[in-house]
Amino acid sequence: MLVPTALICVAVIAAPRWAGGDDLSAAAAAPESPGPRRGPGPARTSPSPAAKPKKTTVKPSATHRPPHIPASGPGTFTVARAGASSGNGNAYRVEVEDGSGVDPDAAAAQVAGILAAPRGWAHAGAHSFHQVADGPAGLVIRIATPGTTDRVCATGNMNTHGEVNCRLSEVVMVNLKRWQQGSPEFHGPLADYRALIVNHEVGHWLGHGHETCPGKGQPAPAMMQQIYGLKGCVSNAWPYDTKGHYLGGPAVP
Repeated sequence: MLVPTALICVAVIAAPRWAGGDDLSAAAAAPESPGPRRGPGPARTSPSPAAKPKKTTVKPSATHRPPHIPASGPGTFTVARAGASSGNGNAYRVEVEDGSGVDPDAAAAQVAGILAAPRGWAHAGAHSFHQVADGPAGLVIRIATPGTTDRVCATGNMNTHGEVNCRLSEVVMVNLKRWQQGSPEFHGPLADYRALIVNHEVGHWLGHGHETCPGKGQPAPAMMQQIYGLKGCVSNAWPYDTKGHYLGGPAVP
């Protein structure tokens, strides 16, 4: 969805109420101080002051700092090179907005893995997907800054508020904020939330509508707008469980 994957511990806040859910769909250490400077002549000694406890400031590791999310970008995209894909079926293309900080080929590899996963829409050979770098593609997955996502989605009369994803026909707009930060309502690794984004949006593309929680403690459907809250369900990124059962819920009118 489209909208919005290992985790730093952060304070969990309530998700804001946007006009959409996970989506909208239209169809380093300080430098060492130098030692004391000495002037000419013999060195003098003086009593050492009483030792004082050192104050240590622990800085977060660079690998744990949240990635910078540009508010907007140029609106131009780099197409990922065609790599691994789950089959020769539905042709899709992955594009990443320039200046977003996301590597297109790395993102495409993650998308390919999600589309090929046994718990995804490729379950039991029901669907297959083939990544292309040029030529026709019936599905285009674009990772874009919040500002660009808003502008594109607005052409379909959808207000994504700089926060959520949207889909316009064959184009899925993945909000960079959701791709890089996940959702405060989703309890799981960022990689899983990215899987939820892809599975949710591709589910719409395949004709699935929104669903809601089937019961307390059960997995939230992949087609549920989980960014709005789980309603008693537990976070889940996949359409199917490990035994091949569809993880659905009541349809949302």
